[in-house]
Amino acid sequence: MLHEQILSAKKEHQKLLAILIDPDKVTVEGIPVLVEKINQSPATHIFVGGSSFDGNHLDEIIVRLKEKTTVPILLFPGNPSQISAEADGILFLMLLSGRNPDYLVEHQINAVPILEQTQLEIISTGYILIESGSETAVERVSQTKPLSKNNIDYIAQTAKAGEFIGNKLMYLEAGSGAQNAVPLEIIKSVSDRISIPLLVGGGIRSKKQIEEVYKSGADLVVIGTAFENDINFFDF
Repeated sequence: MLHEQILSAKKEHQKLLAILIDPDKVTVEGIPVLVEKINQSPATHIFVGGSSFDGNHLDEIIVRLKEKTTVPILLFPGNPSQISAEADGILFLMLLSGRNPDYLVEHQINAVPILEQTQLEIISTGYILIESGSETAVERVSQTKPLSKNNIDYIAQTAKAGEFIGNKLMYLEAGSGAQNAVPLEIIKSVSDRISIPLLVGGGIRSKKQIEEVYKSGADLVVIGTAFENDINFFDF
């Protein structure tokens, strides 16, 4: 069980790393080279999804990925069209930072008939968008505003509410291609407040930043744009 493995890693103080693949930015032909680099990296998971992807070729992309790697593949969907039975699991996201009902519950309801036809492991995940210095794709698509980076206690309170609701993971997100990563003091505050595993992504552009995010309390770091822009990101 993927969730159990993440819990176990947290308990053992083992830090995890996910490479986020946006299907809009990947060609099927380019997957062999991409997977080779992922296999050479410290990645423990692959996340697949994007804010505006329409689901086209998603199955094929995941099948090709699985031909070349044993790294678990989790869907990171922007909407129900981004669900593929070929993946190993799905982050069942609840956008806690916004008040758009489509992203709090409507998309989740619409996803149920699709998910019931799959064997995907469904992991309830609270999703909190943090202000990052520029409008992100998540903001535009979800039509919600991120939480102010200055309101640290409210962010931690929001994360704790997500845990009380029943979320099994908590994801702090600065947004794809964010100017600034989630501030370390926010990560620490949230980590201190919740007991469930903490995922952090967006705007992380160096190995030094990854280490700082881990030290601040993240259990799993997500790298997307930095890897897209430089497939050799993890090379020594």
